[in-house]
Amino acid sequence: MEEIYEFIKACGTYYLATVDSDGQPRVRPFGTINIFDGKLYIQTGKKKDCSKQIQANPKVELCCFNGGAWLRLAGELVRDERIEAKEDMLNHYPDLKAMYSATDDNTEVLYFKNATATISSFTAAPIVVKF
Repeated sequence: MEEIYEFIKACGTYYLATVDSDGQPRVRPFGTINIFDGKLYIQTGKKKDCSKQIQANPKVELCCFNGGAWLRLAGELVRDERIEAKEDMLNHYPDLKAMYSATDDNTEVLYFKNATATISSFTAAPIVVKF
């Protein structure tokens, strides 16, 4: 999982796909990625459509590209309401503290479960990591 975290972190931006209530895929850019308590986390706001879509259907996929290789990470996202998990995310992304707080009713951190990550390129065999 550490290798997956490092790849996503190096990309800076990744794209997260969810599905809306009509079955329409929705993709948007994200930038937060963190390891906390042995799990891979992302962050969003509970008021956003993205959060509502995840709560209705936790199966997501993210994709990012860096230096001729790309990563696809599919899995389920699980909301973690612990203040410690939110604080750790915000400490890793201090610019977000202008919009979010670990104790507000909006900040949401989610971790991947039943995840499969595949790193691919045109020059090497794919690397598959499950966690």
